[in-house]
Amino acid sequence: MIDLEVIWDSLPHLLHGMVVTLNITTVSVGCGLLLAVPLALMRVAKNRFLWTPSYLFIFYFRGTPLLVQLFLIYYGSGQFLGFLSTIGLWTFFRQAYFCAVFTLTLNTAAYTAEILRGAILAVPFGEIEAGLACGMSKAKLYRRIILPQAFRLAWPAYTNEVVFLLQATSLVSIITLMDITGVARLISARTFAFYELFLTAGALYLILVYGLLYIFRKVEQRLLAYLRPQES
Repeated sequence: MIDLEVIWDSLPHLLHGMVVTLNITTVSVGCGLLLAVPLALMRVAKNRFLWTPSYLFIFYFRGTPLLVQLFLIYYGSGQFLGFLSTIGLWTFFRQAYFCAVFTLTLNTAAYTAEILRGAILAVPFGEIEAGLACGMSKAKLYRRIILPQAFRLAWPAYTNEVVFLLQATSLVSIITLMDITGVARLISARTFAFYELFLTAGALYLILVYGLLYIFRKVEQRLLAYLRPQES
């Protein structure tokens, strides 16, 4: 039998963990997108000194497990204590929250940059030619035509990336952060109600995921509104 009393008593703590999960996801997605745009632009550049650093960054963060990246930043940063203290960054790297957000930001930036790279290359060349024929500079061409169109093309794949990132936040409990999974692990270790706690945690993740999908679907409908047939 499911112990409903344990679930009810644990719900306030799990909801607090839900807020932590949302906070980490929101900050990581926002910072990751800001980093991904220049990475994608560097990736499609023809200059080797621009695309090589971007390629190596994407190659590493897409090719290694997120858990390994999290351990390297959280535990490995202590190896550079002297250097980080000298430049004033140890205050940040000593905090589990910063390490979690920093790792997730770098990870999602790599995946998002690759999504945007493919979308940029998929922009119809006729639209680019039309912009050039109008006398647009390369910067204006990217700002007015290429990037807006690339974001429209990339949006479905980017939605999946954000969902994956939300689910990946469950790993941050390993470095002592009390997100949904962290709270469920802590309470279940005390009460031995593993089934009840993780069943509830799964339900909260479902709420977050489908709430996120609903928001992204609404944004997608707005971005692609011009493709819908107009009512006469």
